[in-house]
Amino acid sequence: MTKTTRRKVVITGMGAVTNIGADTPSTWDAMVRGASGIGPVDNPDFEQWGEDQWAVRICGQIRDFDGSGRVDPRAARKLDRAAVLGANAAIEAVESCGLDFTTGDHTRRGVIIGTGIGGIGTIIDAYNVLLQKGPRRINPFTVPKLMANATSGEVSIRFNLQGPSTSHATACASSGHSMGDAFRIIARGEADVMLAGGTEAAINPLCLGAFMTMKALSTRNEEPEKASRPFDKDRDGFVLAEGAAVFVLESEEHARERGAEILAEIVGYAASSDAAHITAPDPEGAGAARSMRGALADAELKPDAIGYINAHGTSTPLGDSAEVAAVTSVFSDHARSSKGGKLLMSSTKSMTGHCLGASGGVETIACINALRHGVVPPTINLDNPDEGFDVDLVANVARDAKVEYAMNNTFGFGGHNVTLIFGKYSG
Repeated sequence: MTKTTRRKVVITGMGAVTNIGADTPSTWDAMVRGASGIGPVDNPDFEQWGEDQWAVRICGQIRDFDGSGRVDPRAARKLDRAAVLGANAAIEAVESCGLDFTTGDHTRRGVIIGTGIGGIGTIIDAYNVLLQKGPRRINPFTVPKLMANATSGEVSIRFNLQGPSTSHATACASSGHSMGDAFRIIARGEADVMLAGGTEAAINPLCLGAFMTMKALSTRNEEPEKASRPFDKDRDGFVLAEGAAVFVLESEEHARERGAEILAEIVGYAASSDAAHITAPDPEGAGAARSMRGALADAELKPDAIGYINAHGTSTPLGDSAEVAAVTSVFSDHARSSKGGKLLMSSTKSMTGHCLGASGGVETIACINALRHGVVPPTINLDNPDEGFDVDLVANVARDAKVEYAMNNTFGFGGHNVTLIFGKYSG
């Protein structure tokens, strides 16, 4: 299926809950300002162990959020925090797109919302009840709460989406796979509308401790706002975060028939696997490069058409180096600042931290708004770029730039690589 034979797929709605904003507009505003959402862990569950047990005491936590903004409190009690975040994002996306989901052909509408870890908080709570009170006291809603597909199920029920409904769990690539597959479903004519994105809520002692002991996290506890520093030579790991972002995807024909405001077009998608190591990236970024080349081919674009890349950019020594190697391999002199390259690349994880399976969705907000507003968000805390990173990484301050096509990279443990390309919609 070539670009000329498939249906055009556009984005008409966006929704988000992040540690830098309670919705999409506030999240984008914070990105442009270079605001950080990283701070000390604020969770009483951590207090049963002494501070000396925690080499990492910072995270990208969504504070003062109980889910009651858009999800009924009674319904929220039957959902894991990840599903509450995802449902809030989905409701905002639907409210913003102007589509009446109570009418029309419900069998032509579906949902794919990914997550890397799913209802891990529910699993921990249920296991604690089992140990302390016995099996008869386990919450009867435990199974539907812990399921990785619970968010997709909840959203499909809420909006009567009777078409394709599924969920990806490909670690940090989950959002990207979800959006890419939703794009394909509409493009080949199997649905007219899809809700797609990702959600994650994994800030708990087990997850933070597990990432800590594998030495994946930053230990810059005294300066949390400076801890996530992608591409900086002093980076020492990522910052665990939570969040959700969901989008309304439609066929162009469907959107235009109802007079929708079209925010952007999805023009290319590709995925690959490193097939190298369960957690470490291919050091040369070969798998990531294949993903980017595949997306360019799918979009029928030359590399120099891309004006902005929202990098995976987690702030890990190996990951950032592999991604820069992949980008310079694919984009050649268009990426190299020393050669006058015009490509801009930044990592908004410098502000949000790494919200795992939700990261690709959160970063899609940056891509779409860069196209719409002509502003590229910065990589904050980039004080000393690592040697050999010959790419314009938009250090510390947002940049005005005319962008026609934006690329989003998301890479996950297991060697998963996903690339999406978004285009400014011109009708």
